[in-house]
Amino acid sequence: MGRAAVPCRFRCRAFDALTTPMAKRFSHAEAQSLIPQVDRLLRDALALKSEYEDAERAIQAFSERIMLMGGIIVDRERALAAKNRRESAAGRLRAVIEEVQEIGCVIKDLDTGLVDFPTLFRGTEVYLCWKLGETAIGFWHGVDEGFRGRKAIDQDFLDHHEGDRAQ
Repeated sequence: MGRAAVPCRFRCRAFDALTTPMAKRFSHAEAQSLIPQVDRLLRDALALKSEYEDAERAIQAFSERIMLMGGIIVDRERALAAKNRRESAAGRLRAVIEEVQEIGCVIKDLDTGLVDFPTLFRGTEVYLCWKLGETAIGFWHGVDEGFRGRKAIDQDFLDHHEGDRAQ
């Protein structure tokens, strides 16, 4: 059963239409083994998001200055450099987000580094829930519950959840 990724709060042209079917399901061990890779990618994405936002602020400052000063002469090279930085960061950010999604993860909130790994628990699709900075995947939640519905992974969950082997 495919499911579209839920976009995080970050909004830019590079991220607006990103959706990837969630056909992959992970065992806890498999998802846990991916944490170092996902951690690195999320840190890269956050750095690129910051770079994008810095360039966007520079572009906004140029625009505000023009409006306040009544059309002053703008340093076109600096304005173009800011625009190019923004577009480059947006493209690279899109590529990193796509790489995370190709793994099979769902980025729930880029700002906090919240990522879900689809799995089955007693035949129902749920998410293994991990947040940037956590050393291990210690929680899960239903697909409609979100972060606030996180439950600790216990032995019952470990005994009755399944990755792709269930399909």
